[in-house]
Amino acid sequence: MTPIPGTPERPLRVAIIGAGPTGFYTADHLLRNAKVVEVDLYDRLPTPYGLVRLGVAPDHQKIKFVTNVFDKVAANPRFRFFGGVEFGKDVTLADLKAYYHQIVYCTGAQTDRRMGIPGEDLSGSHPATEFVAWYNGHPDYRDCTFDLTQERVAVVGVGNVAVDVVRILCRTPEELATTDIADYALEALRLSRVKEVYLLGRRGPAQAAFTNPEVRELGELADADVTARPDEVELDPLSRAAVERSQDRATAEEGRDPQGVCAAAARGQIAPAYPAIHGLAGRADRRRRRQRDGAQARAQRALTRPRRARSSRAPRTTSRICRSVSSSARSATAVSRCRAYPSTRAGA
Repeated sequence: MTPIPGTPERPLRVAIIGAGPTGFYTADHLLRNAKVVEVDLYDRLPTPYGLVRLGVAPDHQKIKFVTNVFDKVAANPRFRFFGGVEFGKDVTLADLKAYYHQIVYCTGAQTDRRMGIPGEDLSGSHPATEFVAWYNGHPDYRDCTFDLTQERVAVVGVGNVAVDVVRILCRTPEELATTDIADYALEALRLSRVKEVYLLGRRGPAQAAFTNPEVRELGELADADVTARPDEVELDPLSRAAVERSQDRATAEEGRDPQGVCAAAARGQIAPAYPAIHGLAGRADRRRRRQRDGAQARAQRALTRPRRARSSRAPRTTSRICRSVSSSARSATAVSRCRAYPSTRAGA
């Protein structure tokens, strides 16, 4: 009589295709089962962890700490990992059926969703997944080329991945050097001439998909300024009507002022990122007022300052390279980055 699978004499053997987070969480659940289970995890790439390794931004190391949990799963004596094995090429379904009782597919989406708009396939147009995989060192994308000699870049979308792309483009090489970004990507970004990055959103800030921490990071870049137009971060009539139709009237009142939108977001009445967007807009507005007042003060001092004799030596000047991200199409976020270099002009 054949024993039932799941006993020490006859363990339940399971093959998992895909060594990303889903694959590891599935393996962890199976190994915690009361039955005796042996798990073999297969992946096409030689390294595990999937999007944690190749999708999470290199400057988000805390998120990658989840791999510590996966390491504990891999330490189980009833767990094995086989990297560099492509399902359908190196092993087939028939092969796996001959040696395993169960097969679990955890491969995720392999292709991008096309937008279906004219010009999508033109040179210089790239899916975000290509750029993210490139700077994270994915072996399939390391030979991709991106024209970083252009001064303006448009990022379409207002999700966390879009903000990741903006942030990587606007960080200084010194900031990126402290991350685990791929070496070849770091060298390419050192030579980048990008000055402006536009984050484009189809709808308003109440529908933005990125989270508060992601937006706040844009305002914390070492050598970058954030610009957001206040008129574009205000709730449009439809968004405000949706808030006001809610049963919680206090929430609707909170949505009318910058200080109350956090509570409204916590209750799910408006997008979680709206408070941070509104804060960026207010910060940009205050900075413009300070710049205007400062320019007026400098002009007043220049009028009252005694004129000095002109020196025969040409004044030392600086050239500035600025990267800016401005909000567009009802998006609410813009990042600008300025770095000063000595001028090479004669006599400088």
